[in-house]
Amino acid sequence: MLHLRVICPAERTDAVIARLEAIPGATHIVVNRGSAVSPAGDSVQADVARESVNRVLADLGELGIDESGAITLESLETVVSEFARRAEKEAPGDPDDAVVWAELLSRTREESTLNITFLSFLTIACLLAAVGVVTDSPVTIVGAMVVGPEFGPLAALSVALSRRDFRLARRSLIALLVGFPVAMVITAFATLAAEAVGWVSYNALTDIHQVDFVYQVGPFSFVVALLAGAAGMLALVSAKSAALVGVFISVTTVPAAGFAVVAATMQRWHMAAESAGQLGVNMLGIVIAAFAVLALRPKDGRNTPPLVRAKRKLLD
Repeated sequence: MLHLRVICPAERTDAVIARLEAIPGATHIVVNRGSAVSPAGDSVQADVARESVNRVLADLGELGIDESGAITLESLETVVSEFARRAEKEAPGDPDDAVVWAELLSRTREESTLNITFLSFLTIACLLAAVGVVTDSPVTIVGAMVVGPEFGPLAALSVALSRRDFRLARRSLIALLVGFPVAMVITAFATLAAEAVGWVSYNALTDIHQVDFVYQVGPFSFVVALLAGAAGMLALVSAKSAALVGVFISVTTVPAAGFAVVAATMQRWHMAAESAGQLGVNMLGIVIAAFAVLALRPKDGRNTPPLVRAKRKLLD
């Protein structure tokens, strides 16, 4: 369940309460009149089943609460209540299948912003990938996969396409189209410096066997990207962080960028081109699969697929 807190003008409090009471899945409704200072008004709180959150937000939006007051949501880890159990039972759908669009948009918008933190993580990931390439170390490559923040803007791009949110799409593309070149240029200078001091030999790429998968594009490259994109979006909409980490270490996006840089500095142009192709294939596959996951899921809690209804009847 999610905890809902609403700050609304006093004249709209009764309407807010009426909307919450009419929605299956909303319970534990608490009202504190005159308790809100900024913005001024009343405070209304409730616990809402995930399946009903989209409808609650839509109803509050119709009342103009997002403009005249405030709406906040936070996840609840543990709720011990017969009222909560009954609310989840009455809510249409299954909590694991519900996409809380406001929550998803907020998360992806935050993770797709081009800022110093994003650039720092992406640059460090590319540098780690470059070290993994020249040392033929798959462990370092895996480290680069985990550190890389690129799944955030890729997921945001999928959400933007699904919701036709052009602002989010532009934000995501800026993060990718600016972030990767900046990180790769810094990695190129670092690689050239390492070559100049003798840390890396010109023939470093002639005898690599452990990390050659990074630049070798094949049919399974796209298959893995599709599976990773689907798993990553499922992890985002269901808040499964452990699964999301698995996605990070399954797709060679950042390692491919690092490999392309190292190969280019050593004038191994075919390797650089294949690495760039690997990067493009993986990013495209992730976006396509993540978009498909969102397209196949119910848009709000009012639509309950037949299989979900049958499952609920069996559990009841």
